[in-house]
Amino acid sequence: MRRSVSTSPVRLVSVIAALVIGSALAGPAFAARLQATATIKVTATEFKFTLSPSTVKHGTVTFMVVNKGKLAHDFKIAGKSTPQIQPGKSAKLTVTLKAGKYPYLCTVPGHAAAGMKGTLVVK
Repeated sequence: MRRSVSTSPVRLVSVIAALVIGSALAGPAFAARLQATATIKVTATEFKFTLSPSTVKHGTVTFMVVNKGKLAHDFKIAGKSTPQIQPGKSAKLTVTLKAGKYPYLCTVPGHAAAGMKGTLVVK
């Protein structure tokens, strides 16, 4: 036996409204998943940083900072920084970056002046 399905105008409008609201709420979450994510390995020594890779696509970027030097260092970019990292230790820093050029540096007094600075290119 077949059942007949009736679609009243009120029910149809309710279904359409639910779809519109659902896609509006899901849109930003879906877009965030499509945003590029990258991991950059940062090695800190006296008195320089080595980044690998040195260029990334825009989006969420995680910096894995390892201090292979003999002094404490930190890593600052886009207004965020790691705590001071002791020799042989590491820290993680995650930031969201738009396309552009971002200067980075060690904020320990005198370290940036000695060469612990550079610019990350974000495409």
